[in-house]
Amino acid sequence: MYQIYIYIILFMIYSVLGWLLEVTCKLIEEKKFINRGFLIGPYCPIYGVGCILVLIFLKKFKNNFILLLFLLILVFSILEYLTSYILEKLFNTRWWDYSDKKFNINGRICLETMIPFTMGGLLLIYVLDPFISSSLSKIPSIVRIILSLLIFIIFMVDCIITLSIMKKIKKNSTSSGDSTEIINAKVKEYLKTGK
Repeated sequence: MYQIYIYIILFMIYSVLGWLLEVTCKLIEEKKFINRGFLIGPYCPIYGVGCILVLIFLKKFKNNFILLLFLLILVFSILEYLTSYILEKLFNTRWWDYSDKKFNINGRICLETMIPFTMGGLLLIYVLDPFISSSLSKIPSIVRIILSLLIFIIFMVDCIITLSIMKKIKKNSTSSGDSTEIINAKVKEYLKTGK
């Protein structure tokens, strides 16, 4: 079992990797940069949370591939559905909407995204985690502790600033569909102008 400071570092690594994946997919799909993160920084916390949940609860099933596959689908589906629901209730808008996709549930999750997320979960357990954990173990413990504290502080400051801005711009925003680009533009504008 990892110590909490290792989980903080892993959370940030996987949040950044998730952000890079999202941005790259949108760059290929739409031929332009779109910040797919909820926060100001270059990370998508849903990926970090998902990966940490997998490492804590599902890694122990890595020798039972079929069960692991089922559990990955279940965990990622619940996480994505709840995240979508909570963000919509908090901010009166949606960050993603799969209503136009086949096999979706309330536009919050769909089969088209669950397949790559599940494949990503398998990649995490069998390839990424062994490599990243091995690499982290080579860093002196004190450095890992300091790094995790810095990451935690930066992340919390970002959360406070973003939530403060979102609260201010929430009054003017109600939207349906995938609103990530619109929301990020409003946050960016607020950071520049204070309005």
